[in-house]
Amino acid sequence: MSSNWQNLAKTKVDSVLNLIPKEWRIEKVPSVEEQPDVTGKYIHQFLSHQEIEITESDAVSIVAHTSSGKWKSVDVAKAFCHRAALAHQLVNCLHEIFFDQAIQSAEALDKYYAQHKAPIGPLHGLPVSLKDQFHVKDVETHMGYIGWIGTFQGQKGTGRERKFESEMVRELRNLGAVLYVKTSVPHTLMMGETVNNIIGYTQNPKNRHLSAGGSSGGEGALIGLRGSPVGFGTDIGGSIRIPSAFNGLFGIRPSTGRLPYQGMANTIEGQNTVLSVVGPLATTPDALKLVMQSLLSTKPWFYDPLVHEIPWRAQEENIFSHPLSFAVVRHDGRVAPTPPVARAIEKVVKMLEKRGHTVIEWKPTPSQDEINAICFKAFMFDGGNDCRDALDLADEPMAKCCLIPPRGPQATAMDINAVNVEKREAQKAYMDYWNSTAALTGTGRPVDAIISPLAPFPAARPDGYTYYGYSTWVNMLDYTSVIVPVTHADKHVDKKDANFKAVDEADQQTQNTYDPELYDGARVSVQLTGRRLQEEKMLALAKYVGENLHGRAHAL
Repeated sequence: MSSNWQNLAKTKVDSVLNLIPKEWRIEKVPSVEEQPDVTGKYIHQFLSHQEIEITESDAVSIVAHTSSGKWKSVDVAKAFCHRAALAHQLVNCLHEIFFDQAIQSAEALDKYYAQHKAPIGPLHGLPVSLKDQFHVKDVETHMGYIGWIGTFQGQKGTGRERKFESEMVRELRNLGAVLYVKTSVPHTLMMGETVNNIIGYTQNPKNRHLSAGGSSGGEGALIGLRGSPVGFGTDIGGSIRIPSAFNGLFGIRPSTGRLPYQGMANTIEGQNTVLSVVGPLATTPDALKLVMQSLLSTKPWFYDPLVHEIPWRAQEENIFSHPLSFAVVRHDGRVAPTPPVARAIEKVVKMLEKRGHTVIEWKPTPSQDEINAICFKAFMFDGGNDCRDALDLADEPMAKCCLIPPRGPQATAMDINAVNVEKREAQKAYMDYWNSTAALTGTGRPVDAIISPLAPFPAARPDGYTYYGYSTWVNMLDYTSVIVPVTHADKHVDKKDANFKAVDEADQQTQNTYDPELYDGARVSVQLTGRRLQEEKMLALAKYVGENLHGRAHAL
């Protein structure tokens, strides 16, 4: 290919827009300055009352209605297709649209229900959106690379371009889910923002001056605009948790091997020191539980050799018979959270203490900084060549905010071995520190979870993601982590600290990105982190914290 990448990108963009019915087109999309916030009343003007009712129900409510015959699956599918089409026009959140396929699936579900008076599975009629790493039959996977358009992961003439499906896609279909869109990602996947040379920049629907996050940014933006009740992203350095936090959603980064990854497209394929994982984002923690519990009921360990044989463990949710203990990270020693995030942390701490739980300071050995250094060594094993090769297929430029460096030397086998040893030793030392907190909690047990920022800001400004250290340590340690929406930024409360003294340049740059006026009203979340493979426990904690903050656990 040559420098014709702009034309290839435009052709792809137009082909997707042309799949949106004319009656769903927005005649004039307002500029960011004219309408920064396109949630709530703004998007409601394009929807019927029935569509609003359906699309603002959570996944559990939707399934209850479709599984009882109260709602037709086809009506639900059409409502979410409409809202997703609107969302894409407003914030650039979709890579692929397959509404016709979705409506056909929903009609088949309605026919099944009419014949059997029973749902086909626990996700009967539930629309589910997918990050553009999932392969779906008859739907393209380009993952933000122009050179992947019309190919199978950059390879032409394989015959697999339109026929192959990821393992989880097969399972979701069997459970009764309706698949209808694939959402935007940054090319390379290695960014906390979502931008590529095909669709441009995916904006935050609550404030289009800000990022929707990355790399599952399309999922965050789409669910944030209620164009999907639940969707699946991936996370190798924060890519589920960042969009969840930036868009006021619940999201979970499971430990590796809990959910199937078989058959997914990926970047830096074969880098196994810090693995990418699949996990859901949704408007409620109950929705996360519904889809995870349903997927585990299919026994995915028989179809993906890396999945642990661990069914859903309901007993692990029963943790509230005694007071709990938590640790808090207010500052990781490198970069301070901006005022809205710092306030959200304190709000959660005070709520937990008021309800009789203990909160101690988290001062781990090794430090978060040491843990993160190991993680980034693994990301750079190939010297950036995999991502650069994919971009070179169409001679397209790399986005400014991408973490991939210019082509550099590749790690040797001995280099990789050394990092793997370093990782294992750090995991053991961190485990020992966690165990040692039993002497500090007053419960006789180590802390149940760690409260921390997910990022130092409520959402990044474009090209302004200055620091990843609050998310990547979780990936290196392979812990289970959930995002809980807490509050909104308030310019009258979250003022800049006139006496702030930066630790280093990155710390100062981060504080410089914060503008109380710009961030006013932005969603603010916190991260709760547990040990490896504690998905049931962490979802129970997310629900508990959400309910005690807001009366019910729901997205902001």
